[in-house]
Amino acid sequence: AHGTRQGRWDLLLVANGPHLRLDADGRVHGSDGSIIDGGFLAALDAAWRAERVAGPVDPSVPFDGGWALLLGYECAAEVEPVLRLPPARGNLPVAMAVRCPAAILRDRDTGLCHVVAEAGHAGLIGTVLADCARVATLPARTVWRPPATIQDDAPERFIDGVERVLAYLAAGDIFQANLSRGWEAGFAAPVDVAELFHRLRAANPAPFAGLFAGDGWAVASASPERLVSVQGRRVETRPIAGTRPRVAGDDDAARIHELVGHPKERAEHVMLIDLERNDLGRICTPGSVEVDELMTVESYAHVHHIVSNVRGRLRAGVTPGEVIRAVFPGGTITGCPKVRCMQIIAELENGGRGAYTGSMGWLRRNGDMDLNILIRSAEIEGHELRFRTGAGIVADSDPLRELEETRAKARGMLRALGA
Repeated sequence: AHGTRQGRWDLLLVANGPHLRLDADGRVHGSDGSIIDGGFLAALDAAWRAERVAGPVDPSVPFDGGWALLLGYECAAEVEPVLRLPPARGNLPVAMAVRCPAAILRDRDTGLCHVVAEAGHAGLIGTVLADCARVATLPARTVWRPPATIQDDAPERFIDGVERVLAYLAAGDIFQANLSRGWEAGFAAPVDVAELFHRLRAANPAPFAGLFAGDGWAVASASPERLVSVQGRRVETRPIAGTRPRVAGDDDAARIHELVGHPKERAEHVMLIDLERNDLGRICTPGSVEVDELMTVESYAHVHHIVSNVRGRLRAGVTPGEVIRAVFPGGTITGCPKVRCMQIIAELENGGRGAYTGSMGWLRRNGDMDLNILIRSAEIEGHELRFRTGAGIVADSDPLRELEETRAKARGMLRALGA
């Protein structure tokens, strides 16, 4: 993903501060074991206000202290209380925010690395540099062992789900919905998440990749999609809608021409742009929301995508939690109208989504943030790994073609696994 505006920086956040954790029981836990009332996003806003930097920040770097954020899809129940979402498998948090007062930043344009820390945490710079020196003496990376077992959801279940979505479309309940299916891999030994992330980035380079590692669990992502970015008062989202497989020996130009000219793909994309404009309109000054990049094509290792960029000017006083509440989860991975589509997704998919189609990223103390959408992503617990891929369903969708789209989107992860 190097060479794009979105893929300029690599960030390694130093997580040695307090955290917030939302569990499946709906409780928000502090790092001291306390239960925090009011919900996760309210707790995040309170933590941000306590550490907020109101003055100017260094514009030459994207991050100089703040929080690492992870939001599972089921965090949507906090955004839309009417939702009754099935629980996700495993024991990952529904959401987590970890205080990170220092970071290593790599600028891919210049090749330079920066070690940054907040005032009062300058001692971490020496610690980070010592850790970097120690890493250089470590043995070579471990040998990757492919999974012992791997299984995907029954294709017939997905095809039946697409048919049922088509019935909802015909009845006028919805205009578009994103339906997904899952893969599960079992390993003979606990998964080396750092090595997995290295392999995933090599197999499927993407500008919004990330690794969020907890105690015995991790989420590894090679996401191409931004949920939301805030810089000062500027906010933007970068929806992806419209996909074609990319295979060796294929005519890229012909495949891209067919993609951008296909009426179904164009209609779906425009519909979702309108949804994102509406989402940003909740938090932006009137008249400031615009589409500044319309239906460009981004090509990745295994797919071509249609991408647009929607931006606006934040109203004064909007908090990070309010920004997340306005846009989460992304419309491209739920559908339109969003709440009804999430209800249908809960009905048709086999359990909760977990990390898939949630979000990962960072929040700076001045309120700047950058969050991805967790697609092309896996959650790992011990010997097990799970991931999902999806497809946008509209009135003229062909179930077999949508099934093939889920397989095309899975190829990067399967290649990284050695499966």
